[in-house]
Amino acid sequence: MQPLNFPKFSFRFKNSENKVSIFDTVRKKFIVLQPEEWVRQHCVHYLITEKHYPHSLINVEKELTINTLKKRYDIVVFDPQGQVFLIVECKAPQIKIDQSTFDQIARYNLSLKAEYLMVTNGLDHYYCQMDFEAESYVFLKDIPDYNYIQPKSGL
Repeated sequence: MQPLNFPKFSFRFKNSENKVSIFDTVRKKFIVLQPEEWVRQHCVHYLITEKHYPHSLINVEKELTINTLKKRYDIVVFDPQGQVFLIVECKAPQIKIDQSTFDQIARYNLSLKAEYLMVTNGLDHYYCQMDFEAESYVFLKDIPDYNYIQPKSGL
């Protein structure tokens, strides 16, 4: 797999039936290693190791329903109160991030209502903070560390 624009992490691999799998520490199982999974696993390790988000607040590859359509998000991080804090959309490195990628994560966020969004193909990373009143988002240089999570108002 190609090097990505993330810090170096140690991964567990296994080879069976001529397929390489990578161990997902959140799902606690081996997943067939595809380019998008390579990005997803780097992002999970980045959130845990660099941003200090606890494993217990990270969810990977779960289904959600948007207007009766079943979709799957890549990564969701919850705040300590159980509210969705961050949604991450991962693409394979060869996929260019464009407006349709942001439209996809924005559709997911209509349902999930995360304060922060991250879009990455492993090479380019984009971070946004939602402004729900203005129905827009502001681009950031990075997402906040876990230590800076503030509960959403009204809790």
